[in-house]
Parts: sequence; C-alpha cells; structure tokens
Amino acid sequence: MKKTLLATAIIGALGASAAAQAATVYDQEGTKLDVYGRIAMGIAGGGPEFNDAGQEIDDGVEFVDVYSRLGLRMSHEVTRDLTAFGRLEWRFRADERRNGEAFRETRQSYLGLQSDQFGTFQAGNFDSFYNQFVSLPFDVYIDQGLEFAGHPKQSRGDSIGYYTPDLEGFTAFLQLKHYSERGRVEGVTTTDEGSVVAPQGGVRYAQGPVTVGLGFVEDVQRGGGNGEMMYGLIGQYAFTDQFSARLGYETRDNNSGYDLRTASDENGYDKVGLGGTFTTGPWAFTGDFYNVERDGAETSKSWALGSYYKVSSAFDVFLEVADADASNRINRDTNLGDVIPDLTEDVYWLTGARYHF
Repeated sequence: MKKTLLATAIIGALGASAAAQAATVYDQEGTKLDVYGRIAMGIAGGGPEFNDAGQEIDDGVEFVDVYSRLGLRMSHEVTRDLTAFGRLEWRFRADERRNGEAFRETRQSYLGLQSDQFGTFQAGNFDSFYNQFVSLPFDVYIDQGLEFAGHPKQSRGDSIGYYTPDLEGFTAFLQLKHYSERGRVEGVTTTDEGSVVAPQGGVRYAQGPVTVGLGFVEDVQRGGGNGEMMYGLIGQYAFTDQFSARLGYETRDNNSGYDLRTASDENGYDKVGLGGTFTTGPWAFTGDFYNVERDGAETSKSWALGSYYKVSSAFDVFLEVADADASNRINRDTNLGDVIPDLTEDVYWLTGARYHF
C-alpha cells in the first residue's frame, strides 16, 4: 500500500486537482505555461437562523457560485536543478451576470525558485504554509466543514516562505507575513500592534501511509487573531488505498487584554477533530467531527459530511452538509427524539456540480 495511491484516488474522486485538468498551452526550451480552472455552481440552504447580534436572518434556498476560478501556472528551467515559477489565479462569480466585474478576487499571485537539492522559496499571495503542511488532511470540503486554520490564516499577500526538499519523509517550512503601516499618518496605527510580521512554521512527516504535521502561527490581531500563538498537531493514516482516517488538535492561548468586541475570531480555544475519507470507484465520502472548547464560552460540537461523484475526468457532482455549532446538550438522560432536532437545527447544506478545465 502506498500513500500516493490513496492520495490519487481521493483527488480523482473529489475532482479537486487543478493540475490534473490543466491544459499546457506552451512548452518549449524549458519554459512552460498551463491554463486551468473550473466553473462551479450549486444550490445552498440552511445555516444559522440568527446573526451574532441575535437578529433573525433569512436562511432560505439560494442559487450560488461555488468558488469558480481561472488560473495560470508558469515555470522556466534555469538549470537542471533550479526552476523559476509563477502562479496567478482569479475567482469569478458564475451564478449570474456581473457588470463591471470580470474577476472578483485575485486568489493567488506569487513567484519563486524551486530546487530539488535546496528546497523552495516563494513570495507574494499564496495559501498559508500551515494549511499546506499541517491542517491539509482536514481540508477536504468544497465549502464549509474545516474547523482548523485554513488557507487564508495569516497569509494571502505580502508573504515570503521557504520549505525544504523531502528529507527522508520530513519537510520543514517557514513563512513570514508582513502587515505594513507605510503611508499612514505618524502616530496613527491600524491597531496597537502597528507594523508587524506574523511568522508561521513547522515540520511535516509523510512516508508510506502516515502523514503528520506539527506547526505554529503567531496569530496577530492585524490578521484577525488575538495576538497569541496558535499550535497544531494533525495527522492522517491510510489504512487501505480506499480509506484514510485523520486526527488533529489545535490550540490558541487566551489573551486577557484582548477586546472581544473587535474580534473577527473567538479568543483562546482548544479544538480536537476526528474524521475520515472513503473512496470507491467514482465515489468519495467524507465525514468529520470536532469538539471545540472556547475560553469564556460553552463547549460546542461541529460536524460535516460530504459525498462526491465523478461523472467524468472533468465533471463531478457533490452534496455537503455541515453544522459549525451543534448543540452540546447531549447526555445519558437525553431522549433521541430531543437530540436529533438540536443537532440538525442550524445545518447548512450545499449541492451542485463542477466542470474542471
């Protein structure tokens, strides 16, 4: 059994790999240009009935875009061991006509150098290295369902990063995100932190059926954090070429001087996640459960389920359901009839289709 076989099966069933569908439009004298993307649309419904202010909101059914995108992947072979590369990716909304908006987001825009001997260095706007090397085993959902830190975590622009080549299964990484005060009036800052650099780093071990990532992020306020360190230990084990299980723990310290009224995220927390992925033929099924303990708040549960069917190499359909704050009122004396309504009260669901190119 090989880890790469399972990874290939999962990626193929979910249709998540842009590289697999990329079209090479130029490949000459060591220079290569690939074009890739997807058009994705669906129908969403459910979710919370009230906002954070306690006001009732509409959670009805809606036709939605599901992260459609268009991208370019470029590379040039400088020497036999050194490759220069670049990537540019935009998001657009495919569910309805848009005036004056060709693309709504520059999702990726970075360049770098890659060496099989010395590793990879890159700079610009790219996914958080913590997500790529630590929390990735849980990042299997198209929309909602990931409770660990995701790809925007203290990343997305003004970043530099380095990761080593594979060293007997080990890969170490380090990323720095800069928040600048350049051009602002002297003595007036965006936050009390002012200009700040947010580092993140760690190590991943991937060999055979085992993948384990250990990492940290300095979760500065400028990036939506609380100014404290965040740590994660997340692993995955491939029992067979069709089934893998994952287990993870993530924690962030409490900052007693942090003003929760201005927070875009909760304060300190401890999160434990357990999940798995099963593939068979063109089908893939995912399931994850989290226990979340937040400082100054009740422990909450969250869960997500997904099913995916690959109609062809370029076309797939999907159904996902998730609840980010399921009820914790479950004990031995609770009747099953009371548990089910509590667990399904604010369930979000999404179904749709994607065409990859």
